[in-house]
Amino acid sequence: MTSTQALRYCPDLYHYQRRETRVCQVGHVGIGGSNPVRVQSMLTSDTRDAAACVKEALALASAGCEIVRVTAQTRVIAENLQHIRDGIRAAGCDVPLVADIHFKPDAAMEAVKWVEKVRVNPGNYADKKKFAVKEYTDAEYAEEVAYMESQFVPLVEECIRLKRAMRIGTNHGSLSDRIMNRWGDTPLGMVESALEFARIARANGFHNFIFSMKASNPKVMIEAYRLLVAKLNELGGDWNYPLHLGVTEAGDGEDGRIKSAVGIGSLLADGIGDTVRVSLTEDAIHEIPVARALIASVNEQAREAGSGRTGGAPPVCYDPFSYARRASERLVVGGVELGGGAMVPVVTSRAKWDAVAHKLDKLGDYKPEIVLEESGVVAVDPRDDDAVAGINASAAARLVTVADGTRLHPIHAFRLLAAKLQARHPILLKDTFAPATGIVESSGETDFVRSLLRAATNLGALLCDGIGDAVIVQGEAAPGQSLRISYNVLQAAGVRIFKTDYVACPSCGRTLFNLQQTTQKIRASTGHLKGVRIAVMGCIVNGPGEMADADFGYVGGAPGKINLYVGKTAVKFNIPEEEAVERLVDLIKEHGRWFDAPEPAAV
Repeated sequence: MTSTQALRYCPDLYHYQRRETRVCQVGHVGIGGSNPVRVQSMLTSDTRDAAACVKEALALASAGCEIVRVTAQTRVIAENLQHIRDGIRAAGCDVPLVADIHFKPDAAMEAVKWVEKVRVNPGNYADKKKFAVKEYTDAEYAEEVAYMESQFVPLVEECIRLKRAMRIGTNHGSLSDRIMNRWGDTPLGMVESALEFARIARANGFHNFIFSMKASNPKVMIEAYRLLVAKLNELGGDWNYPLHLGVTEAGDGEDGRIKSAVGIGSLLADGIGDTVRVSLTEDAIHEIPVARALIASVNEQAREAGSGRTGGAPPVCYDPFSYARRASERLVVGGVELGGGAMVPVVTSRAKWDAVAHKLDKLGDYKPEIVLEESGVVAVDPRDDDAVAGINASAAARLVTVADGTRLHPIHAFRLLAAKLQARHPILLKDTFAPATGIVESSGETDFVRSLLRAATNLGALLCDGIGDAVIVQGEAAPGQSLRISYNVLQAAGVRIFKTDYVACPSCGRTLFNLQQTTQKIRASTGHLKGVRIAVMGCIVNGPGEMADADFGYVGGAPGKINLYVGKTAVKFNIPEEEAVERLVDLIKEHGRWFDAPEPAAV
């Protein structure tokens, strides 16, 4: 791969530069251009309950939410958007509303009357999604596209007439059969699905739209957005539409925040993204401070960092559009193997190791594995060509990292190191080059979230590109919390699965059960199943598709009824909700993936 090819999605891999876009106007809020990155969220209240929706929307706006989305499942439900809008405006709030549309073009045609923006999902807007395997002839493919166009053009025309905006929002979990059969369940399929709709919009003179490429797997999400930007660049300068970023079904708690930061933060760090939503399986109000903190973290690091450019751009050492782990030799450091495809270990400082040494047996899966000061790691400034050349000249492979105090963004610094360093040398990743001073029992919540988001963005971005053979979190002063962040980032980036992995969608008006309570109940029953991935979906909209990587799925099928899945296949139907978690456990046992939880360690 040439450097030019690799840079198609990003002007400079070694220095922050925000992608230039046109402006999409959503009511009084501009997205893209010179506008700041906007924060969005989605109502969890039933769209039929106008009072509840108004109350929730006002609370979100007060918390700093700049655009509010609300689901509109049917035309009749969409009619109630008028009352929601009127209630919000009567309260003196001008936050723009977005109608979320799936499956029903007539719902979109009703919703566009009352809201500033309509989100359509190309995979299920007047398109087939039955997971059917079929070889399409060119004529059959064109016939389905023509039908989809006939359903979509009226909405485009209404958006033009009413001066509305649109999001063409592809989800990895809801690609149409037509796209799946021609392009596969891939980032390229996601991009092609969105571009079909964009071409129709442009052919009808409509440009007030943005794109999104959301997935529950951060690697897939990152690759899809990069590929979209590369394709837009190839199509020409007037295809510079803004982008909405989000990781679908990120989950709750620290896991949800980390997974969101891995996906969203890594793209923002490359200057990609004009509006974000952090999708947590929590009350929507909790999404806003996380999104704001994530944006602030990326902006702060961009301002503080120097440039990694040293004359001409060095060759790119990874494929931005397809994951492959960087090849390095395997070393044994402190009795632990790393590099050469070995599991990525967690490193900590001697001070932190000593602080937790008395309770190592109680740390469970969050134990430190290597002491930094005893690792023999070589620290360099990657801009120092002589220092890097000296390492490359060594006969034996060395563990290498970037020196503390280096004035570079960690993502740019480690990319530069990986580009200049011979691949045989393993790399130790750091979240920051300014370690927190002192050892504390627990940092404050605000500081901890800041440390967590920064570590997830910087370490996660590099791990998703296959760079990194060991990790250390230096920005969090509390030993236990820094270790927990390290392991959870490895899990979110998909490079080390050490506990049960959950794909849990946020609540919305489509949800058919209490997602937060149910997710916690499922966690309580299955949280010890290391390596098992369980999807918890409130409805069928993204269910089977987003569960593509999951082993088992728990999906709302009807009010009070649950369908259970193995992979994408529904195997148990209409189970009463009160029995469903127990039946999920039975299903896991049937497939040989169950084992009993270990006894807790004695205190």
